[in-house]
Amino acid sequence: MNKKKEIVPKFRFPKYVNSEQWISTELSSLLDYERPDLYIVESDNYKNEGIPVLTANKSFILGYTDEKNNIYSCVPVIIFDDFTTEKKYVDFPFKVKSSAIKILKPKGNNVLKFVFELMNTINFEAKEHKRYYISTYQKLFVCAPKDVKEQQKIADCLSSIDDLIDAESRKLRALEKYKKGLIQKLFPADGNTLPELRFPEFTDKWQNEKLGNIFTSRQDTGFAYLSLMSLTDESGLIPQKETNKKDNSNADKSKYLRVCKGDIVYNTMRMWQGRCAYCENEGIVSPAYTVCTPKDDCDGVFFYYYFKTYSLIQKFHANSQGLVSDTLNLRFDKFASIMINYPIKKEEQQKIADCLSEVDTMITEQSNKVEQLKAHKKGLMQGLFPSLEEADE
Repeated sequence: MNKKKEIVPKFRFPKYVNSEQWISTELSSLLDYERPDLYIVESDNYKNEGIPVLTANKSFILGYTDEKNNIYSCVPVIIFDDFTTEKKYVDFPFKVKSSAIKILKPKGNNVLKFVFELMNTINFEAKEHKRYYISTYQKLFVCAPKDVKEQQKIADCLSSIDDLIDAESRKLRALEKYKKGLIQKLFPADGNTLPELRFPEFTDKWQNEKLGNIFTSRQDTGFAYLSLMSLTDESGLIPQKETNKKDNSNADKSKYLRVCKGDIVYNTMRMWQGRCAYCENEGIVSPAYTVCTPKDDCDGVFFYYYFKTYSLIQKFHANSQGLVSDTLNLRFDKFASIMINYPIKKEEQQKIADCLSEVDTMITEQSNKVEQLKAHKKGLMQGLFPSLEEADE
């Protein structure tokens, strides 16, 4: 028999203020489950279109299949990873990758979208490698209103925010795609001496030069009193204390390299992946990085973007030394030997850099908008769903 306790959420729609209070009940009273065996894809030779093949983890859509049989189409459902407890709300026909998935459906008149968002409030840590849903997860207690119309109202509210997040996320992806295409057109493709796009006021040929004649390697050490910088996943340099990584203040920084404003810093083992940054501040980086200082008549931001192009990344890869990808190193002498074409006029370099920097500003603003919407939804959910602690007796 389910244990029940009357509970009231912090936020409640006016229509339901005087309605029945919420109860604590097992998740199994809200959901039925189905095994996925019938819907497992036969071949992992995925296509670019067709029926999506799903997993419940962050990858979500692994690819597409042209298989015609045993497609799950009785949607919406929740797909639940039995080992990690990750979950996805799915409202389109699909197949799945493995039997580690549970397909969850609403029991009775319960609103699936409401139950999905309710599950997102559950703080559950999968500590062991085992199947959790039947043995543990479905037996967890959650708080839910008895009136399914109130469930629907909450689901509709959160769905409207999801729609906004999706719309703004599409704008963000469009800007990122636009930037990627713009970078490829503002710099020469492999084998070309000029880019596809140029600003009309510049007509001079681009100069062919070794990177070693454009950059020098900064070898200054012994500046342990400066802020330790970290190369982030977004390839920006930020103070170590602002990252989630631990700053080991007891580490020997005597061999750390000084970086100054205007320097280009690259990850010696990851430059073939475009892992570099333009330095906005003075600081130090670990010897795992290479610090390059451009000549006075060269704009560092221009080269930062140039180093993100496909043609140069290919050259960085070709000049990196090591037996396998994880040990490839682009030492400065190899970096310096690479030939590139670049505009001799610093004004053209700056024009290109300013153009791409403006797009980056737009991307940052759009990314912040998406994150603000996500934070708004998170805060709203905290008010719309009573905490599970309130349900404990």
